[in-house]
Amino acid sequence: MPLPWTKGRFLMLWEIGRKRRARLYIALFAAVCMIFFNILTPQIIRLTIDNVIEGKPWQIPAFLAAWIDSFGGREFLRANIWLCGLAAGVTALLAGISNVIRRYFTLETAEHLAQRLRDTLFAHIQTLPYEWHVKAQTGDVIQRSTSDVETIRRFYADHFIEMFRMVLAVTFAAVMMFMMDTAMALLAMVVLPVLFLFSALFYSAVAKQFKKADEAEGAMTAAVQENLTGVRVVRAFGRERFEVDRFAEKNDTYSNLWVRIGNLLAMYWSISDVLAALQFAIVLAAGILRCASGDLTVGTFVTFNMYAGMMIWPVRALGRNLSELSKAGVAAGRVREILAEEPETGGGGLTPEIRGHIVFDSVSFAYDEKTPILKDVSFSVKPGETLAILGGTGSGKSTLVHLICRLYDLPENCGRITIDGTEIGQIDRAHLRRHVGLVLQEPFLFSKTIRQNIAAPRPGADLERVKAVASVAYVHDAIEAFGDGYDTMVGERGVTLSGGQKQRVAIARMLMGESPIMIFDDSLSAVDTETDAHIRAALKARTKQATAIIISHRTSTLMQADKILVLRDGTVEEMGTHEELMALGGSYRRIFDLQGDLEEELREEL
Repeated sequence: MPLPWTKGRFLMLWEIGRKRRARLYIALFAAVCMIFFNILTPQIIRLTIDNVIEGKPWQIPAFLAAWIDSFGGREFLRANIWLCGLAAGVTALLAGISNVIRRYFTLETAEHLAQRLRDTLFAHIQTLPYEWHVKAQTGDVIQRSTSDVETIRRFYADHFIEMFRMVLAVTFAAVMMFMMDTAMALLAMVVLPVLFLFSALFYSAVAKQFKKADEAEGAMTAAVQENLTGVRVVRAFGRERFEVDRFAEKNDTYSNLWVRIGNLLAMYWSISDVLAALQFAIVLAAGILRCASGDLTVGTFVTFNMYAGMMIWPVRALGRNLSELSKAGVAAGRVREILAEEPETGGGGLTPEIRGHIVFDSVSFAYDEKTPILKDVSFSVKPGETLAILGGTGSGKSTLVHLICRLYDLPENCGRITIDGTEIGQIDRAHLRRHVGLVLQEPFLFSKTIRQNIAAPRPGADLERVKAVASVAYVHDAIEAFGDGYDTMVGERGVTLSGGQKQRVAIARMLMGESPIMIFDDSLSAVDTETDAHIRAALKARTKQATAIIISHRTSTLMQADKILVLRDGTVEEMGTHEELMALGGSYRRIFDLQGDLEEELREEL
């Protein structure tokens, strides 16, 4: 069910936590009970001092006075004063039990909210288009999915019900104070408007700083992630000092922002301490004077002091709660930015049988309006044929592959791409990708065993099947050479394996899917020429019925293809078989001759 991301940050969280609303209502009810018992305790103390000890007339409803008189009245209570203490203790105990219930259900609700929010975020990220992932900073996305979610959890666990409790406490205490003495109630609340105004100004100032600090943390996390991901490049080019300085700069920015926030918090707490002390001083001075003049009873004075404390401390903590609210609001906004991103659509929803007849008809494509990548590209490849693509950097080779996989969608009026006669945009995206196998030049392997990596398209595949595709990819012997064989754990990003071994494991993984369309995006660049030949021969025998698209800079890899496509600046410069292109004497012939001369020189030197 779609979630109401457009309704606001906190309504979004309210909707995500809908399965625990009953528990939240219990926590709210427990908070009301706690406030009620806390409000009742000072009244018991007041009645004990004024009516039981000093013998003043009852200041309670008539039915309650009649009930007390029925079992002995004030004389009985004076003789058994411990009963008054017991009554105050029972109300305090009930308030404590209510608080335990409130805390339990609040924490349980907060944990569920965080769990569901993380699940929702991760599931949504899986549906976002490839273009979004290319532009997004990995470290920032991780920070939003972990640190920001934790900020929201802490707010719900420690401050959400607390803000509700604070409002109730102030409201109930104010009502009771006005019922007892209007003049003293006004004096007890004289500082509250100042505290409210000061808290509101503080919230406005600190919210901006929290947003900056959150963004700075995301940038710092991204710097760490980039460094760890590119550790080989950092070591190879001796960039350790540069990376340390770059991280130190971002860390310094992040730390300075939190120092600024700390200064704001220190200023708020210092000023609120002064205002709180002033409020108590006003109540204390006025109460002593009125008690001395006989206008105020001692019990009422004691009760006023207790209620004043119940009012001033929640209002004083308003700044802290508002600062946590601002942090949670910033975090929820950053999470909402991801959840509000439009997911990748399935396309037209057609699920035709895919055999591998691919047709590009006058296809043009650009990532932005200023930089066209493909310009009027046309070609076709039939089921069982092999299409080889040759071209320089930036010629559009990988873009062409991305369009076949629908990592990017072809805009309207930019040509047509069809597979077996069906326009690619009308084919369900998931259905299409299940029938297209792709091996990249820099394949990604998961931190699992080699067997699990190869069997990823078919998790239930038996070991013999895994070994069969590994043999085709010419990596079986290398795997068996490891101590644990196919159960060898692949380190993060595949560091256990060499570059060539990673590429061959990725080829085996693609072969496991038995896709009718197989794309090799320069996926044999890290293996030697002899291994390349062995793999190509095994692939040709294994994939006779599959359509193969091979991108490579090696003409020895391309020459056996049924058709060779030469791209230059996004356009088709040459197309034909190896013999046709050699006879043409164009770019392909020049590259073939150049590579042949280099191989001859290398053999002579050896």
